[in-house]
Amino acid sequence: MAPRKLGFWRRFAAYLCIPVLKVWTKRTWTGMANIPPTGGVIVVPNHVSHFDPLVVAHYIYGLGRWPRFLGKASLWRVPVMGPFLRKVQQIPVERGSVEAVKSLDVLIDAIHQGGVVVIYPEGTTTRDPDLWPMRGKTGAARLALVTGAPVIPVANWGAERIFDPRTSRLSLRPRTPVTVHAGKPIDLSRWNGATPSRAVLEQMTEHIMLEIQDLVGELRNEQPPTGLYERPSRRAGATGDAG
Repeated sequence: MAPRKLGFWRRFAAYLCIPVLKVWTKRTWTGMANIPPTGGVIVVPNHVSHFDPLVVAHYIYGLGRWPRFLGKASLWRVPVMGPFLRKVQQIPVERGSVEAVKSLDVLIDAIHQGGVVVIYPEGTTTRDPDLWPMRGKTGAARLALVTGAPVIPVANWGAERIFDPRTSRLSLRPRTPVTVHAGKPIDLSRWNGATPSRAVLEQMTEHIMLEIQDLVGELRNEQPPTGLYERPSRRAGATGDAG
């Protein structure tokens, strides 16, 4: 993406972050051709570290596209941070309220405007002790069903070496290896035209998460678990959240 198309604030964010990431990480990027160069798309990565949104954002930016991440709406109420997140076109999500419907409308608009919407289906960093993906929430499935936008699975590995959520240890070591791979669009055609019932959304979400898990296994060169990790304290109805 040419800098002149970004506007001041997005260009400022890129100039602030990209040089740091180039020093901090040693990148291996593959599968980039699987993300369409134009048009609305839903990107669904695994979530191994609080650092990996920067890694995934760098990958998408490297494609010439601007990533729009979902984030907890409370961040938008933090002075300085909130206005900055709005300027760089990130998307606040309210959970468990009528506002969640409005959040979905914002996501639909972003897709219709040709944006790259990044949704972590797990909703938080994985709680699996070996950092395999957890069972996901249904926001990405709902958005895909409503918009028909392609859903691209993304596997990332290595960000946990920079910040490990299991130990909260931060490493400032330069050139830490990180790998990102985008897979082919997930085939969700069996649900075309389906009513977005809880059962349908959960089926779609499990299919999406298993695709992500297989991709992570390929990236790690390991055999993934046979099923998805169940989060320790899963709230009733959590699968209907937007994230």
